[in-house]
Amino acid sequence: MPSVLQKEQRQAYDRDGYILVREFFDTEETALLRAAIDKDPAIRGHFYDRGDAEGMTTKLATWNHPGDSVYGIAARSCKMVDTMEDLLGGEVYHYHSKITAKEPYEGGAWEWHQDYGYWYNNGCLFPYMASAMLALDKCTKANGCLQVLKGSHDLGRIDHGLLDGNQVGADAKRVEQAQQRLERIYCEMDPGDVLFFHCNTLHRSDQNRSPDRRWTLICCYNAARNNPFKEHHHPRYTPLEKVPDTAIKAAGLKFSDPSHEDAFLRKAKAPPDLKRKGGKLFTSG
Repeated sequence: MPSVLQKEQRQAYDRDGYILVREFFDTEETALLRAAIDKDPAIRGHFYDRGDAEGMTTKLATWNHPGDSVYGIAARSCKMVDTMEDLLGGEVYHYHSKITAKEPYEGGAWEWHQDYGYWYNNGCLFPYMASAMLALDKCTKANGCLQVLKGSHDLGRIDHGLLDGNQVGADAKRVEQAQQRLERIYCEMDPGDVLFFHCNTLHRSDQNRSPDRRWTLICCYNAARNNPFKEHHHPRYTPLEKVPDTAIKAAGLKFSDPSHEDAFLRKAKAPPDLKRKGGKLFTSG
């Protein structure tokens, strides 16, 4: 189970809850990914908006199975999967991927949250989950780069609730205390950089008030041994077929196959199901 991470990077992930790997995808790979995602009609046709408290929106498109598109190949590439298997301590499968698109001057903010704050309610018993965020554009403070609280994964899962703007965020009082004790990191990234982060790492982002767009591809993984105990619109364990890293460039500008990927893209178009049961808020994530 090789990994692209060096020993010091692996230790930093365990300590800090994240690691930023520069030039994880090279210039040609990144250009292919950006062009395919930008031109794929299945992506453009299945964007949905997620608003913030001020009414500004981020566009998203989500799918469960990676398929054979160039961005599906990237999610199945040895360097991506081997690194996730290193971080999560064994076999992983693809939980879902999504595009987050913050357009110039109108891209919305995301409030502090943990991914496991959602995924816990999807039947994932253990926090053996992580995400890999690939920068398709330059991500800066000005256009709303991701922010993380360093070491916040050690807080464990924090209760989440419905916020203004149809977002679900972490308990504000606990987040306030965490911010007083933990360092906030602005993860400024160049195209091709990848941020790997633990599912309990608190993260957020600001609005894009710049003339530059900020698009990212986020690939999320679950440990095979953490198979969800209930059905959900994100998948239970599905064996992941790894492909050589060379397959990314070989795929070229290959779009998603509508007969395979369009079904779950359409399903993901609706916002998460939010229900109150016994006074508690549940979210599908």
